[in-house]
Amino acid sequence: MTRSLRGWYRARSGKAEARERSGLRRAVRTPPAGMRGRARDRSIDGHRPGNRPYSAGMATPDTFPAALTATLRTDPGRPLVTFYDDATGERVELSVATYANWVAKTAGLAQDELDLERGGLLLVDLPTHWLGAVWLGAAWSLGLAVTDDPQLAGEADLVVCGPDGVQTYAAQADRVPVVALSLRPLGGRFTEALPTGVTDYGAVVLAQPDAFTAYDPPAGDDVAWREPSGTSTQADLLAEAAAAQVVTPQGRLLTGVNPCTRAGAVTLLAPVATGAGVVWVRHPDEAGWDRRAEQERATAVLR
Repeated sequence: MTRSLRGWYRARSGKAEARERSGLRRAVRTPPAGMRGRARDRSIDGHRPGNRPYSAGMATPDTFPAALTATLRTDPGRPLVTFYDDATGERVELSVATYANWVAKTAGLAQDELDLERGGLLLVDLPTHWLGAVWLGAAWSLGLAVTDDPQLAGEADLVVCGPDGVQTYAAQADRVPVVALSLRPLGGRFTEALPTGVTDYGAVVLAQPDAFTAYDPPAGDDVAWREPSGTSTQADLLAEAAAAQVVTPQGRLLTGVNPCTRAGAVTLLAPVATGAGVVWVRHPDEAGWDRRAEQERATAVLR
């Protein structure tokens, strides 16, 4: 049974009522734009989309929200995230605007429904998947630190897992929110009942607002990744992504590397920061890399 999101920890305080009075929560709640709807993406702030990478003549952003906002303003309709699952035949493509919409809805879910706050810790246990990139963007938009280390489950303020992790993390749901992703096409909900206390992401995310405003916006020196060997800030990760040069501005990166790992975070951050795009492949057909690189017009491959 899916646990109701309303009231997660709100019995402890008057947060919900205060937030409603503040008027920060949007009343409009509509599903994200079409998964491949480039033609439906419109200009931002009345300006026609351009093709300029953000770095051209501009200060380098030191937070993920700043980097995403910059690329959203310059070219919202270009493909940012493409995902293949060679085991199922699934293909998903998200423009910058559509990805940003999923990030906003997911960040709103974490902040307004699950009561996550800047400085909290998100444990993400997901395979290579486009929704992993969405959760990273949501976490950093809210100012959360991320870890993929299951040993930190006892310290996490939120656990996000795929179907394979439901039974592993269900016991944590008495202490913190546990959100499970079915990983079905288009972010669909689970077809079977979940353990009590585990939230079905696909059943609740589309009801969230289309825009997100952090009550306590993140800064460049906020911890963005935590692992046993230490921590990295948002500014650290963005600087590393720029230095790695895994993809050129406006290029296309083809990769099977999971973005929800410390080493793999660059596969999301570099395209966002440089005005490029990324194609992730789960269960890749090892004989098909060259064909897919040509098909997707990849300018770089990272395996």
